[in-house]
Amino acid sequence: MNESHITQIASELSLRPRQVEATAELLESGSTIPFVARYRKESTGSLDEVALTAIRDRLSQLKELDARRQSIIKSLQERGLLTEELSEKVMQAGTMAVLEDIYLPYRPKRRTRATIAREKGLEPLAELILAQDPATDPDVEAMAFVDEDKGVESVEAALAGARDIIAEKVNEDQTARARIRDLFLKKGCFQSKVVQGKQEEGCKYEDYFDWEEPVAKAPSHRILAMRRGDREGFLRLQVTAPEEQAARILEGLFVKGQSASSAHVKEAVADSYKRLLSPSMETEILAATKQRADEEAIRVFADNLRQLLLAPPLGRKNVLAIDPGFRTGCKVVCLDRQGGLRHSDVIYPHQGQNKAASEAAKVASLCQEYEIEAVAVGNGTAGRETETFIRSIKLSGNIPVVMVNESGASIYSASKAAREEFPDQDVTVRGAASIGRRLMDPLAELVKIDPKSIGVGQYQHDVDQPLLRQCLDDVVISCVNSVGVEVNTASKQLLTYVSGLGPQLAQNIIDYRSESGPFKSRKELQKVPRLGAKAFEQAAGFLRIRDAANPLDASAVHPESYHVVDAMAASVGSAVADLMKGESLRRRIRLQDYVSETVGLPTLNDIMQELAKPGRDPRKQFEAFSFAEGVAKMEDLQAGMRLPGVVTNVTAFGAFVDIGVHQDGLVHISQLANRFVKDPGEVVKVHQKVWVTILEVDLARKRISLSMKEGSATARGAKPGKKRPNTGSFYREPDRP
Repeated sequence: MNESHITQIASELSLRPRQVEATAELLESGSTIPFVARYRKESTGSLDEVALTAIRDRLSQLKELDARRQSIIKSLQERGLLTEELSEKVMQAGTMAVLEDIYLPYRPKRRTRATIAREKGLEPLAELILAQDPATDPDVEAMAFVDEDKGVESVEAALAGARDIIAEKVNEDQTARARIRDLFLKKGCFQSKVVQGKQEEGCKYEDYFDWEEPVAKAPSHRILAMRRGDREGFLRLQVTAPEEQAARILEGLFVKGQSASSAHVKEAVADSYKRLLSPSMETEILAATKQRADEEAIRVFADNLRQLLLAPPLGRKNVLAIDPGFRTGCKVVCLDRQGGLRHSDVIYPHQGQNKAASEAAKVASLCQEYEIEAVAVGNGTAGRETETFIRSIKLSGNIPVVMVNESGASIYSASKAAREEFPDQDVTVRGAASIGRRLMDPLAELVKIDPKSIGVGQYQHDVDQPLLRQCLDDVVISCVNSVGVEVNTASKQLLTYVSGLGPQLAQNIIDYRSESGPFKSRKELQKVPRLGAKAFEQAAGFLRIRDAANPLDASAVHPESYHVVDAMAASVGSAVADLMKGESLRRRIRLQDYVSETVGLPTLNDIMQELAKPGRDPRKQFEAFSFAEGVAKMEDLQAGMRLPGVVTNVTAFGAFVDIGVHQDGLVHISQLANRFVKDPGEVVKVHQKVWVTILEVDLARKRISLSMKEGSATARGAKPGKKRPNTGSFYREPDRP
């Protein structure tokens, strides 16, 4: 373990070195972040998952920096270029940019103009001019280097070669690069222009056809939009910095006085900036801002995904689920309380009144036969019409009818997981079943598909894919383990995300369950092939076994702490089950009596909370939601209407809201609240129920502008502002996520 890394990370994250060191040790030993956050609070000082993830990621970055450092040292040694001073500089470099700046003069190069000039023997002339001695006459000195055999035909050719060498020295100077980099970061501007002849084809990028914006202030979504337009050939994106300021910086570093030599140095400096430094910095800044934009877009995506995965579950209910359709009919499935498929059918409620009446009778009969307790309707094509049809049926028992976001359901229905679950059913049945299960337990169903297919991201295909995958996996793992998993009913996909398991152990658990029947205790998990002591330690606390002989097996109390609970129960003369039911018994326990070298107050407090509410679900209580009646298509909308909606996606520029018309509306960031909002995530979350006011409707472009401001009904009849990427009530990103 690198002690300097521990110290550096502790300083950067404002933590104690011991916290960082303990986290690093636990992670290196194979512990997962959910396990460490929940069951090793004494070691880490109760660090949460956010802090633990930050430590893990920073350790990885520093290891990557060290690996590059060692690669550079090795390269310098092999070529006989490593000196004690250079080695010290390399070892002290704190960032990758600084490290590469140090290495740049020594990096093996392709043949450059400076390389060719050196081959012609012009290095001494360049050094002489760079010294800028007032007594030196460059023209006179250059005459000695004229040699047609070497390709130096004239004095001017000799001086040009010398300037090429000086220009490269300027470009490779560490201080010069640092200051120009700082200039680009603080004063640089993005400039995007439309490629001639691409105006019509690239119309979705018209907001960026002639756009300029400071590098320091450009938000992630605009950076990614401009980059996509550039990559697709519709825009030309550049990063520029004030040339006069750049000239002053470089001349201040390299030009001394007003001598004839200084004039040549000044010319070389200007050439270096235009030909070498500026393009190099532009490339570097584009990469740095891309990384910044990626991180922000991924953060937004991760926040949205977390909210969606932790959406309130309906719970174990008999559900009738419908995948709507007009011409092809609506696929109907009946699911039992465990999500098992009991019946499938097709109804055609949108083919005339006579047909609708008979189909209504069929639905009512199915609800009665399968004791249906809720109806789930997909929100895709014909969704609102089907919802209206179902609500028109006089179903007994006041059965709730709920619209369910079906994004990604079609991907699941064609997946290997769906084929394994429903080998004898077609994709339409699988899709309808997925819609019903999403209502019952969003988390358990959504883990079966790639998070990028769920529809809550922003430019997810443009960002760093390995980083995106890591972050989204972190979110799914965090959500699954915070909720806990019932081992006897969980799918392979859900078990895969449990701390310490993974695909193979998840499959082994499924196989064991199939062959030996339901698990009767957590201890029995140790009989699963290849599920060793470490995997058991990591996973056991997150796996639940309902109705087990030991009631703690259905809780988040880890088996390693069962003896503590047993001692607590014994101290008040009760069984563990009675202790879990009796608040008065728990009040008699003094936690300080159970503190030991391995168990501290943080763990004991967690145990007491868990005994009070065993296996508690951190998700909110489910609440049924309905869209406004009589508003089912865009043509039904009018400016000034106030409607209920559900947030479907939160982006850096606002939030998209489903108001039940098959086209989400945009609440621009400027319309989210009466106060200034910097981050839309501060105001709204995915799956949140909100009230919005219609500002404008553009049927031709299928755009709906919404507001969540108080009193926003006064915006009725408002005209759209100038269409710019950061304003305008109708503005939407060039390519919607």
